[in-house]
Amino acid sequence: MVVMGSALSRAGILLVLAMALGTSFVCERIAPYEVRWNHGRSDRWRDTLHAFVNESAIVASIAALPTIQAHVWHPKIWPANLPFIVQVLGSLVVLDAGITLVHYSSHRWNWLWRFHAVHHSVTRMYGFNGLMKHPVHQATETAGGMLPLLLLGIPPDVAATIAGLVVVQLLVQHSNVAYRSGPVAHLWIVNTAHRRHHLNRVPEGDVNFGLFLTVWDRMLGTYVRPGGSPVSDGHLGLADRADFPTGYWAQLVEPFAIRVGLPESMAQRNP
Repeated sequence: MVVMGSALSRAGILLVLAMALGTSFVCERIAPYEVRWNHGRSDRWRDTLHAFVNESAIVASIAALPTIQAHVWHPKIWPANLPFIVQVLGSLVVLDAGITLVHYSSHRWNWLWRFHAVHHSVTRMYGFNGLMKHPVHQATETAGGMLPLLLLGIPPDVAATIAGLVVVQLLVQHSNVAYRSGPVAHLWIVNTAHRRHHLNRVPEGDVNFGLFLTVWDRMLGTYVRPGGSPVSDGHLGLADRADFPTGYWAQLVEPFAIRVGLPESMAQRNP
């Protein structure tokens, strides 16, 4: 039964990913925020490979969850008697807090920024950007969000559900769609808010770190309301790293490169 459940969880995540990607790409063609961002910049295959590797790792982690929990002590205090939707929503709050803190730290600690810079090297915003991360940083964020839930004894079906929701949210955050979210935008980190996080200027880009909720940024003092001056083509990327590699394998090894001195953005993040 555990094996069957794991298989269904993996299939469910892949189905959600496929449907979310398809919907994102269609919407970007129908109502783009920035038309130029719909045109590839020799980055489609690279981003596809990043997404495949990272999401495969997530699926494998969900599949291994029962085995991990069987060999790792935890207090077994998961509130399994609560409705499934309540378990999922509660898990999202805990997950979001952990991921936000790791993300925030990645803009403060140089050794984390080296890996996170891969994500910030993009020069256009579209759905796949959310899945385009260095595997080390992906693993670090996942650990930050999932470790508390793992220790609480999160069931595999709840873990698989929030994994699927994370994929959808990453697409929503990074999508090149001119949608309106009304008052929800002040509670939920949508693309109008997250675009400001990808500004290539320091400290303007060191805002809106949350994955789902704005509450953590409000507590950290890093929340900036959606709106203001528009974020357009040419405002994204790493302003001080015009030489940042664009190929997949080159991006994997870049964080380990030995350099004389630190790029300006790193020095400012860790004075």
